[in-house]
Amino acid sequence: MRVLIVGCGYVGLQLGAELTQQGHEVWGMRRTSAARAELESAGIVALVADITDLPGLLRLPNTYDWVVNCVSASGGDVSDYRRIYLQGTRHLLRWLEKGPLKKFVYTSSTSVYGQTDGSTVNETSPTTPEVETAKVLVQTEQVLLERASGGFPAVVLRLAGIYGPNRGYWFKRFFQGDMVIKGKGERIMNMVHRDDAAGAIARALARARIGCIYNVVDDEPTTQVEFFQYLANRSGRPLPPFGSVEAAASFKRGTTNKRVSNWRLREELNYHFRYPSFREGLQSLEA
Repeated sequence: MRVLIVGCGYVGLQLGAELTQQGHEVWGMRRTSAARAELESAGIVALVADITDLPGLLRLPNTYDWVVNCVSASGGDVSDYRRIYLQGTRHLLRWLEKGPLKKFVYTSSTSVYGQTDGSTVNETSPTTPEVETAKVLVQTEQVLLERASGGFPAVVLRLAGIYGPNRGYWFKRFFQGDMVIKGKGERIMNMVHRDDAAGAIARALARARIGCIYNVVDDEPTTQVEFFQYLANRSGRPLPPFGSVEAAASFKRGTTNKRVSNWRLREELNYHFRYPSFREGLQSLEA
Protein backbone atom coordinates (compact mmCIF):
# COMPACT_ATOMS: atom_id res chain seq x y z
CA MET A 1 0.00 0.00 0.00
CA ARG A 2 0.95 3.64 -0.47
CA VAL A 3 0.68 5.14 3.00
CA LEU A 4 0.77 8.76 4.15
CA ILE A 5 1.32 9.59 7.82
CA VAL A 6 0.23 13.15 8.54
CA GLY A 7 2.05 14.54 11.56
CA CYS A 8 4.81 11.95 11.38
CA GLY A 9 6.27 12.60 14.81
CA TYR A 10 6.69 10.53 17.96
CA VAL A 11 4.09 7.87 17.15
CA GLY A 12 4.08 8.37 13.38
CA LEU A 13 7.79 7.71 13.02
CA GLN A 14 7.46 4.37 14.81
CA LEU A 15 4.38 3.53 12.74
CA GLY A 16 6.15 4.40 9.51
CA ALA A 17 9.13 2.23 10.40
CA GLU A 18 6.81 -0.73 11.06
CA LEU A 19 4.88 -0.24 7.83
CA THR A 20 8.03 0.00 5.72
CA GLN A 21 9.25 -3.24 7.29
CA GLN A 22 5.96 -4.81 6.21
CA GLY A 23 6.67 -3.80 2.63
CA HIS A 24 4.49 -0.72 2.30
CA GLU A 25 5.58 2.55 0.68
CA VAL A 26 5.40 5.23 3.35
CA TRP A 27 5.41 9.02 3.21
CA GLY A 28 5.66 11.14 6.36
CA MET A 29 4.22 14.66 6.36
CA ARG A 30 5.73 17.32 8.62
CA ARG A 31 5.37 21.10 8.63
CA THR A 32 9.13 21.59 8.28
CA SER A 33 12.06 19.65 6.87
CA ALA A 34 13.83 19.49 10.26
CA ALA A 35 13.18 15.74 10.69
CA ARG A 36 13.91 14.74 7.09
CA ALA A 37 17.03 12.73 7.94
CA GLU A 38 15.25 10.92 10.78
CA LEU A 39 12.34 9.95 8.54
CA GLU A 40 14.55 8.84 5.68
CA SER A 41 16.67 6.69 8.00
CA ALA A 42 13.46 4.80 8.85
CA GLY A 43 12.67 4.27 5.16
CA ILE A 44 10.00 7.00 5.11
CA VAL A 45 9.79 9.55 2.28
CA ALA A 46 9.71 13.02 3.84
CA LEU A 47 6.95 15.36 2.69
CA VAL A 48 6.82 18.99 3.84
CA ALA A 49 3.28 20.37 4.05
CA ASP A 50 0.91 22.01 6.53
CA ILE A 51 -2.69 20.74 6.78
CA THR A 52 -3.85 24.19 7.89
CA ASP A 53 -2.84 25.45 4.43
CA LEU A 54 -5.56 24.17 2.09
CA PRO A 55 -4.17 25.71 -1.14
CA GLY A 56 -0.82 24.10 -0.40
CA LEU A 57 -2.44 20.72 0.17
CA LEU A 58 -4.47 20.90 -3.01
CA ARG A 59 -1.27 21.33 -5.02
CA LEU A 60 0.02 17.96 -3.81
CA PRO A 61 -0.80 14.57 -5.36
CA ASN A 62 -3.38 12.59 -3.38
CA THR A 63 -2.54 9.12 -4.64
CA TYR A 64 -2.48 7.28 -1.28
CA ASP A 65 -4.24 4.06 -0.33
CA TRP A 66 -4.03 4.62 3.43
CA VAL A 67 -3.77 7.90 5.32
CA VAL A 68 -3.18 8.34 9.04
CA ASN A 69 -3.82 11.71 10.65
CA CYS A 70 -1.85 11.80 13.91
CA VAL A 71 -1.05 15.49 14.08
CA SER A 72 -0.50 17.17 17.42
CA ALA A 73 -1.34 20.67 18.59
CA SER A 74 1.92 20.62 20.59
CA GLY A 75 0.38 22.06 23.73
CA GLY A 76 -1.61 24.76 21.93
CA ASP A 77 -4.73 26.53 23.14
CA VAL A 78 -8.34 26.07 21.99
CA SER A 79 -7.83 28.15 18.86
CA ASP A 80 -4.84 25.99 17.92
CA TYR A 81 -6.93 22.88 18.46
CA ARG A 82 -9.64 24.18 16.16
CA ARG A 83 -7.14 25.18 13.50
CA ILE A 84 -5.04 22.01 13.58
CA TYR A 85 -7.52 19.26 14.46
CA LEU A 86 -10.89 20.45 13.21
CA GLN A 87 -10.01 22.69 10.28
CA GLY A 88 -6.95 20.64 9.38
CA THR A 89 -9.07 17.49 9.17
CA ARG A 90 -11.60 19.27 6.96
CA HIS A 91 -8.76 20.29 4.67
CA LEU A 92 -7.55 16.70 4.46
CA LEU A 93 -11.05 15.54 3.57
CA ARG A 94 -11.24 18.11 0.80
CA TRP A 95 -7.82 17.13 -0.53
CA LEU A 96 -8.42 13.38 -0.43
CA GLU A 97 -12.04 13.24 -1.59
CA LYS A 98 -11.21 12.33 -5.20
CA GLY A 99 -8.25 10.06 -4.53
CA PRO A 100 -7.99 6.25 -4.43
CA LEU A 101 -8.20 6.21 -0.62
CA LYS A 102 -9.10 2.89 1.03
CA LYS A 103 -8.67 3.80 4.73
CA PHE A 104 -8.31 7.02 6.74
CA VAL A 105 -7.36 6.65 10.42
CA TYR A 106 -7.66 9.61 12.76
CA THR A 107 -6.01 9.49 16.19
CA SER A 108 -8.25 11.18 18.71
CA SER A 109 -7.94 10.93 22.49
CA THR A 110 -9.64 9.22 25.43
CA SER A 111 -9.99 12.73 26.86
CA VAL A 112 -13.28 12.90 24.92
CA TYR A 113 -14.72 10.84 27.77
CA GLY A 114 -15.52 13.38 30.48
CA GLN A 115 -16.55 10.89 33.17
CA THR A 116 -15.28 11.63 36.68
CA ASP A 117 -16.90 8.82 38.70
CA GLY A 118 -14.38 6.04 38.09
CA SER A 119 -16.76 4.14 35.82
CA THR A 120 -15.70 1.95 32.90
CA VAL A 121 -16.25 3.53 29.49
CA ASN A 122 -16.26 2.03 26.03
CA GLU A 123 -16.74 3.35 22.51
CA THR A 124 -20.50 3.74 22.99
CA SER A 125 -20.22 5.79 26.19
CA PRO A 126 -21.20 9.48 26.13
CA THR A 127 -18.52 11.92 24.99
CA THR A 128 -19.41 15.12 26.81
CA PRO A 129 -16.15 16.56 28.16
CA GLU A 130 -16.20 19.85 30.05
CA VAL A 131 -12.90 21.15 28.68
CA GLU A 132 -13.02 23.11 25.41
CA THR A 133 -9.98 21.42 23.84
CA ALA A 134 -11.54 18.00 24.31
CA LYS A 135 -14.79 19.31 22.84
CA VAL A 136 -12.85 20.21 19.68
CA LEU A 137 -11.66 16.61 19.44
CA VAL A 138 -15.26 15.41 19.71
CA GLN A 139 -16.28 17.80 16.93
CA THR A 140 -13.46 16.51 14.74
CA GLU A 141 -14.59 12.93 15.31
CA GLN A 142 -18.14 13.89 14.39
CA VAL A 143 -17.00 15.42 11.11
CA LEU A 144 -15.25 12.18 10.17
CA LEU A 145 -18.04 9.88 11.31
CA GLU A 146 -20.60 11.88 9.35
CA ARG A 147 -18.43 11.56 6.25
CA ALA A 148 -17.98 7.85 6.94
CA SER A 149 -21.75 7.40 6.86
CA GLY A 150 -21.59 8.72 3.30
CA GLY A 151 -18.86 6.33 2.24
CA PHE A 152 -15.60 8.06 3.22
CA PRO A 153 -13.32 5.32 4.69
CA ALA A 154 -12.75 6.93 8.09
CA VAL A 155 -11.85 5.16 11.34
CA VAL A 156 -11.39 6.87 14.72
CA LEU A 157 -8.87 5.70 17.31
CA ARG A 158 -9.06 7.19 20.80
CA LEU A 159 -5.57 7.01 22.27
CA ALA A 160 -4.85 7.09 25.99
CA GLY A 161 -1.84 8.89 27.49
CA ILE A 162 1.21 7.94 25.42
CA TYR A 163 4.55 7.12 26.98
CA GLY A 164 7.72 5.46 25.74
CA PRO A 165 11.39 6.19 25.04
CA ASN A 166 12.14 9.78 26.09
CA ARG A 167 8.50 10.49 26.82
CA GLY A 168 6.14 9.97 29.74
CA TYR A 169 4.61 12.81 31.71
CA TRP A 170 3.97 10.83 34.91
CA PHE A 171 7.30 9.04 34.85
CA LYS A 172 9.19 12.31 34.37
CA ARG A 173 7.37 14.12 37.15
CA PHE A 174 8.01 11.26 39.55
CA PHE A 175 11.75 11.20 38.87
CA GLN A 176 11.97 15.00 38.91
CA GLY A 177 10.53 14.89 42.41
CA ASP A 178 7.79 17.46 41.79
CA MET A 179 4.77 15.13 41.69
CA VAL A 180 1.81 15.62 44.03
CA ILE A 181 -0.72 12.78 44.22
CA LYS A 182 -4.26 14.11 44.02
CA GLY A 183 -6.42 13.49 47.06
CA LYS A 184 -6.07 9.84 48.06
CA GLY A 185 -4.61 8.85 44.71
CA GLU A 186 -7.78 7.11 43.56
CA ARG A 187 -7.95 8.75 40.14
CA ILE A 188 -7.57 6.19 37.36
CA MET A 189 -4.80 6.61 34.80
CA ASN A 190 -5.17 5.22 31.27
CA MET A 191 -1.96 4.78 29.29
CA VAL A 192 -0.50 3.15 26.20
CA HIS A 193 3.10 2.60 25.13
CA ARG A 194 4.17 4.33 21.92
CA ASP A 195 4.91 1.00 20.24
CA ASP A 196 1.39 -0.25 21.00
CA ALA A 197 -0.11 3.01 19.75
CA ALA A 198 1.73 2.48 16.46
CA GLY A 199 0.84 -1.22 16.40
CA ALA A 200 -2.85 -0.50 16.95
CA ILE A 201 -2.87 2.05 14.13
CA ALA A 202 -1.25 -0.45 11.78
CA ARG A 203 -3.82 -3.07 12.74
CA ALA A 204 -6.67 -0.58 12.22
CA LEU A 205 -5.38 0.26 8.74
CA ALA A 206 -5.51 -3.40 7.82
CA ARG A 207 -8.64 -4.57 9.65
CA ALA A 208 -10.81 -1.83 11.15
CA ARG A 209 -14.38 -1.35 10.03
CA ILE A 210 -15.20 1.92 8.29
CA GLY A 211 -17.03 4.36 10.55
CA CYS A 212 -15.95 2.52 13.69
CA ILE A 213 -14.27 3.83 16.86
CA TYR A 214 -11.62 1.93 18.83
CA ASN A 215 -10.08 2.77 22.20
CA VAL A 216 -6.30 2.37 22.26
CA VAL A 217 -5.34 1.84 25.90
CA ASP A 218 -3.40 -0.94 27.57
CA ASP A 219 -4.98 -3.82 29.46
CA GLU A 220 -4.53 -2.42 32.93
CA PRO A 221 -5.66 1.12 33.77
CA THR A 222 -4.36 1.87 37.26
CA THR A 223 -4.89 4.35 40.08
CA GLN A 224 -2.37 7.09 40.73
CA VAL A 225 -1.36 5.65 44.06
CA GLU A 226 -0.81 2.16 42.59
CA PHE A 227 1.27 3.62 39.77
CA PHE A 228 3.51 5.75 41.95
CA GLN A 229 3.83 3.07 44.61
CA TYR A 230 5.17 0.71 41.94
CA LEU A 231 7.66 3.33 40.77
CA ALA A 232 8.72 4.04 44.35
CA ASN A 233 9.25 0.36 45.15
CA ARG A 234 11.18 -0.26 41.95
CA SER A 235 13.41 2.81 42.14
CA GLY A 236 13.91 3.07 45.90
CA ARG A 237 12.58 6.61 45.86
CA PRO A 238 9.92 7.86 48.26
CA LEU A 239 6.25 7.90 47.34
CA PRO A 240 5.23 11.42 46.22
CA PRO A 241 3.30 13.47 48.77
CA PHE A 242 -0.47 13.59 48.78
CA GLY A 243 -2.15 16.94 48.15
CA SER A 244 -5.50 18.57 47.58
CA VAL A 245 -7.23 18.46 44.22
CA GLU A 246 -6.56 22.19 43.91
CA ALA A 247 -2.83 21.66 44.46
CA ALA A 248 -2.52 19.11 41.67
CA ALA A 249 -1.66 20.12 38.12
CA SER A 250 -4.46 20.92 35.70
CA PHE A 251 -4.50 19.48 32.20
CA LYS A 252 -5.28 21.08 28.89
CA ARG A 253 -7.68 18.25 28.00
CA GLY A 254 -9.24 18.08 31.44
CA THR A 255 -8.88 16.00 34.56
CA THR A 256 -11.20 13.00 34.47
CA ASN A 257 -11.55 9.73 36.32
CA LYS A 258 -12.63 6.73 34.28
CA ARG A 259 -11.43 3.28 33.29
CA VAL A 260 -11.21 2.98 29.49
CA SER A 261 -11.99 -0.42 27.98
CA ASN A 262 -9.94 -1.78 25.07
CA TRP A 263 -12.24 -4.76 24.49
CA ARG A 264 -13.14 -3.82 20.92
CA LEU A 265 -9.52 -3.39 19.87
CA ARG A 266 -8.50 -6.72 21.38
CA GLU A 267 -11.51 -8.79 20.34
CA GLU A 268 -12.54 -7.30 17.01
CA LEU A 269 -9.09 -6.48 15.64
CA ASN A 270 -7.34 -9.25 17.60
CA TYR A 271 -4.66 -6.86 18.79
CA HIS A 272 -2.24 -8.23 21.40
CA PHE A 273 -0.37 -5.64 23.42
CA ARG A 274 3.40 -5.72 23.50
CA TYR A 275 3.23 -3.90 26.82
CA PRO A 276 -0.06 -4.96 28.49
CA SER A 277 0.51 -2.59 31.43
CA PHE A 278 2.82 0.22 32.49
CA ARG A 279 4.93 -2.36 34.36
CA GLU A 280 6.12 -4.07 31.18
CA GLY A 281 6.45 -0.68 29.52
CA LEU A 282 8.65 0.64 32.32
CA GLN A 283 10.85 -2.45 32.19
CA SER A 284 11.36 -1.90 28.46
CA LEU A 285 12.51 1.67 29.13
CA GLU A 286 15.03 0.44 31.70
CA ALA A 287 16.52 -2.16 29.37
